[in-house]
Amino acid sequence: MSPRTASIVAWSLFALFMAMVVATEALVVFGSGTADEGFVVLLAGYALAGALIAARRPGNAIGWLLLAVAVTFGFTTLVDAYVRSETAPGRVAAAWVSTWLWYFWLTLAAVFVPLLFPNGRPLSPRWRAVIWLGVAGLTLSTVGAGLSTDRLDVESPEDIRNPLAVNGWGEQVVDIVGTAGDAIATLAFTLAAISVVLRFRRSHGVERLQLKWFSYAGLITLLGLITAMLQVLFGADDRERDTGGWLEVVGSVGWFTTLFGIVVAIPLATGIAILRHRLYDIDVVIRRTLVYAALTGTLVASYLGGVLLLQLLLSPLTEDNGLAIAGSTLAAAALFRPARARIQELVDRRFFRQKYDASQTIAGFGARLRNEVELDALSGELRGVVAETMQPAHVSLWLRRPA
Repeated sequence: MSPRTASIVAWSLFALFMAMVVATEALVVFGSGTADEGFVVLLAGYALAGALIAARRPGNAIGWLLLAVAVTFGFTTLVDAYVRSETAPGRVAAAWVSTWLWYFWLTLAAVFVPLLFPNGRPLSPRWRAVIWLGVAGLTLSTVGAGLSTDRLDVESPEDIRNPLAVNGWGEQVVDIVGTAGDAIATLAFTLAAISVVLRFRRSHGVERLQLKWFSYAGLITLLGLITAMLQVLFGADDRERDTGGWLEVVGSVGWFTTLFGIVVAIPLATGIAILRHRLYDIDVVIRRTLVYAALTGTLVASYLGGVLLLQLLLSPLTEDNGLAIAGSTLAAAALFRPARARIQELVDRRFFRQKYDASQTIAGFGARLRNEVELDALSGELRGVVAETMQPAHVSLWLRRPA
């Protein structure tokens, strides 16, 4: 495919996705759709990143995979909004397609994208077997969902039965096929995640920076999901104890972080990594994320602890907790600068050791500089510091003659 043809196809698929978004939003506003379907517009990041990558790097499969994820997800959401209307023609067939089509975008996003990132090829020829595992899992799961006797998995005023359901002895076979497909797809997803780890360990140079961007977005999504699961696992007990619903706040933060990671961070990081736009900024992004995440946790814990402590100390004098809140706020504000400096030092020492060692070397040189008056010794000291911190191939010092 020529670059011009690839560009036309890529932006045509992007336009197709946007057309489906407009149609879905129209059904939400004027028809039978709900606000849930309206969120399909958030997948525009996948369509845009996929179109840019496919147009500029047509030989890289990642761009086409992102476009396929966006288009299949957009079509699934459009169909879900369409079948809610009882008078829509062909709604049973549309509901049947929606029942199994979601396996496509999920497998593409969870298996094929991480497996082929960043160059569009698996880690080694042996890892091509994972591609076939993903295809097998997708095929079996699709067959199981498309021939199941269960009601079609769509929101509808009434239950819609599967028009192609297999009854009798074949029902058990279909259930086994669907279960086997889900198990194989889970195995393929696990192997794809392992391939990212192995590829990162073996990578260097530009590829390592690309994988840093992708891994950073993936970790944001994973941490958000783990945080959200706290509400799912312990939310009922929390409500029974009437502890103020703090897990609801944690769960909301977790779900928001997960949504941000899926719809913003992953396509943005993928586009930056493959198009090689500002790759070297990833270390700065990771460093600031670690620093401010730890700082936020420290300040929140200090604030809550200060409120509880001051309430206990002030309870004999007053029942108003305004003083406790004000005192804790002032304490957290005063703690911000020293805590930030200390946390940044700890992060640099643990995760960015080279930067930390360089800053320590420069600080030591500055301290010695105040006591050094010999020009030859000073120039040798300066060359040594530059060689240690910057590690150039050659160091020379040129001094201007005094006028």
